[in-house]
Amino acid sequence: MKRLDLITNVTEYVENNIEVFHKKRIERLDELPLKTVLKKKNPYLFKAKHLLTAGEIVKSITDAFISSNEETIFGDWLEGLAIFINQRVYNSWKSGIQNIDLEFDKGDIRYIVNIKSGPNWGNSSQISKMKSDFKAAMRKLRTSNSNLMVMPINGCCYGMDNNSDKGDYHKYCGQAFWKFISGNDKLYTEIVEPLGHKSKERNDDFVISYSKTLNRFTKEFIHDFCREDGGIDWVRLVRFNSGTKR
Repeated sequence: MKRLDLITNVTEYVENNIEVFHKKRIERLDELPLKTVLKKKNPYLFKAKHLLTAGEIVKSITDAFISSNEETIFGDWLEGLAIFINQRVYNSWKSGIQNIDLEFDKGDIRYIVNIKSGPNWGNSSQISKMKSDFKAAMRKLRTSNSNLMVMPINGCCYGMDNNSDKGDYHKYCGQAFWKFISGNDKLYTEIVEPLGHKSKERNDDFVISYSKTLNRFTKEFIHDFCREDGGIDWVRLVRFNSGTKR
């Protein structure tokens, strides 16, 4: 195992790559069509919450999109950081096996790893699919080496799971995951500081994009879903969202 130098390795990686996260969150917001978001939201909920202005509805759906979208984008980014660290410490490699993120050897064990953002990433069907992928990967690896010891790991970048042994695989979350890929018990807290690199400047750019999106959406919503007197045309909105196309 190589010594992981947080300052020269992780900090440098974060500073060189965090821009990807900020750029993607702005790009997806700038390119987002209002009607795409409206189609995915419950119009009855807007009425039940007594939202009376275009601005209230627009802010509600935009904020919900941002929260979900950022979770996905940053989850993917964190997975990239985890792979980078593991490659530096254990010389891991991108697996050539479908749906396996990386492989590495530690001691006499070959670890095959599927990385997710947080612990509650999937339903029972998705978890069953992951277990099937692990079994297929183990069969493939043992084809060329029947004595190879293979350990499947579901790694989660944040959260906790006090029962790591899932029978068919092990699940490491948060501190346990970062220690597993790096050998550093404190890494899960040490990566926090580099993540804030120039975050204020980048967030200022995002606020500008966010404000433009709210204005653009509000203008479009008023044009398409408000009556002449300024009130929301709920019938038109519900028909757009839920009506049967003819």
